[in-house]
Amino acid sequence: MPTPKLRTVTLVAGAALLARRALRRRIQASPLWPVPALDEPVSGRSRTRAPRLLVTAREEIADGVVQLRLEGHDLPRWEPGAHLDLVLPSGLVRQYSLCGDPEDTSSYTVAARLVPDGRGGSREVHEQVQEGTELEVRGPRNRFPLVAAESYVFVAGGIGITPILPMLRALPEDSAWRLLYGGRTRASMPFLEEVVKIGGDRVTVVAEDEEGLPDLDALFAEVPEGAAVYCCGPEGLTAAVAERFPGVRTERFAPRTGAGGDGAFEVELRRSGMTLTVPADRSVLAAVRDELPDTAYSCEQGFCGTCQQRVVEGEVDHRDELLTDAERDDSMLICVSRARGERIVLDM
Repeated sequence: MPTPKLRTVTLVAGAALLARRALRRRIQASPLWPVPALDEPVSGRSRTRAPRLLVTAREEIADGVVQLRLEGHDLPRWEPGAHLDLVLPSGLVRQYSLCGDPEDTSSYTVAARLVPDGRGGSREVHEQVQEGTELEVRGPRNRFPLVAAESYVFVAGGIGITPILPMLRALPEDSAWRLLYGGRTRASMPFLEEVVKIGGDRVTVVAEDEEGLPDLDALFAEVPEGAAVYCCGPEGLTAAVAERFPGVRTERFAPRTGAGGDGAFEVELRRSGMTLTVPADRSVLAAVRDELPDTAYSCEQGFCGTCQQRVVEGEVDHRDELLTDAERDDSMLICVSRARGERIVLDM
């Protein structure tokens, strides 16, 4: 038979549980007391524990391009076109296309070009990531999959060859395909020898210092019906290809331009009780960090997802390359996406 002390402890614990449940119901029923009845913000919160892989090989494979081999155990397989997030020693997150063997579950291979006037990620990879460095990785994810088609046309600019190379390896030998591969110089074009070896006369190589800019008009003069067209490279190249072939599948290095333009709008931070103006020349992230400097972010390009926030009200002009359609129903990446109208409300 329970002692009086045990009965007292049981009664107190039961009362506390009932009180917590009552408080939860009250909050859910009245979203203005004591805070809006919303789930926790998702920004900067990792949904799964990301693995850490060891850099076991580092090689300069072209002028300004290093290739990294990262080893681990029982790594997920991936399909051509997939990319990996690398969390650099500084905490920056950068995305790199996988260019090794999709069936290799012991390692991932990526290549990174140095961008001297960039935002620091590529410089960190080149200067601080060496053999023996351990890096957190996220993914793989694939927004650029190889689809089944009667024939293929590929366009790659410089480091843009990295997601396309595994596609070329995966195609049957008798596949009908063409590749236009351009770069500043032949010495700056990674995997050039392998690409030519795979494709032979199906590959057209254009080095700007030798032959000028690639002739896209000639390439797209006769695209077979049913062909799948892929392009990866600088924004100018992808825009030029999209102008000639609107159905092109692209992998971008920069956030896309929104159809709604870059007008000013208001953003209400519901939890913080603030309403901010986002000018045409600033991002939501920049405006928010003026008031909430601890807001998590990393890539500022719409790729990594660190700055994802839940949208309570308003229509979003999504410009990221990460969120699924379902996620876009109620969230946005505030580093690149904007409001379609005059106002949005965020769970912040």
